Amino acid sequence: MTTALYTHPLFLQHETGPGHAESPARLTHILAALEGVSGLERRSAAAATQAQLLRVHERAYLDMLSVFGPGALDADTVLSAYSYDAALHAAGAVCAAVDAVMAGEINNAFCAVRPPGHHAEPGQAMGFCLLNNVAVGALQAQQVQGCTRVAVLDFDVHHGNGTQMVAWDNPHVFFGSSHQWPFYPGTGAADECGAYGNIVNAPLAAGAGSRAFRAAWRERILPACRDFAPDFILLSAGFDAHQDDPLGGLGLQEDDFGWLTGEILALAAQTCAGRVVSVLEGGYNLAATADSAAIHVAHLAGA
Repeated sequence: MTTALYTHPLFLQHETGPGHAESPARLTHILAALEGVSGLERRSAAAATQAQLLRVHERAYLDMLSVFGPGALDADTVLSAYSYDAALHAAGAVCAAVDAVMAGEINNAFCAVRPPGHHAEPGQAMGFCLLNNVAVGALQAQQVQGCTRVAVLDFDVHHGNGTQMVAWDNPHVFFGSSHQWPFYPGTGAADECGAYGNIVNAPLAAGAGSRAFRAAWRERILPACRDFAPDFILLSAGFDAHQDDPLGGLGLQEDDFGWLTGEILALAAQTCAGRVVSVLEGGYNLAATADSAAIHVAHLAGA
């Protein structure tokens, strides 16, 4: 049994244009750093099916994406000729990883994908995101693999508004997030708890640093997730809370991501037989993101 690394060449063909923070170089740097992590089984990501996407996204929105572009959906979110195909494989990677973990083929997985997903709402792209990869994977676990309770844990510096929207009215999906506040996209206040109390937001002030970040997870998010008793855990793994990231300001170090990964794996071992799938979100300093991702995946591979 091992850790699977899901990726696809199409992810590098999602072109966002000169100077765009969410560039193909992010992924090339991450994949190069992961060459130094032993115990990874590399797998190619298949495209998500319409049925998988429609559990999260509106049909009219998917139809629009399939024919749009090249062009910009908003000031941040750009499509090139291969962007929608890349997005299909990004969502498909998470579904395939969920299926493989549930089948006992692998211990856990890291989906090195782009475009990222946690800002994508059922009917709207935003924040570099086209399809909500982690939400599609969560509903794959719930509706196909029979997991009664699924948790999504998000440590990106930006709040996963799209994932929260999907979880809000679903009592069987837990969403826990630490994020800079106030900050883009404007959601994630501490009193946003979901229709069933299944959402835990831990907003952090700019410059909060390691101590506040770790306390938020140790004292708030992880205990609530443990009480939820998930059958499966998915991670929105954004590394833009790093102190060197140009788009965030929380001031974390690589070791903070390693610490949190270890804590989540310990929780997963207690609650859901270690079933974890991690999905790449943000991280825009190339070196810091690659180093942080390598530490994160090394912990997964050591589980």
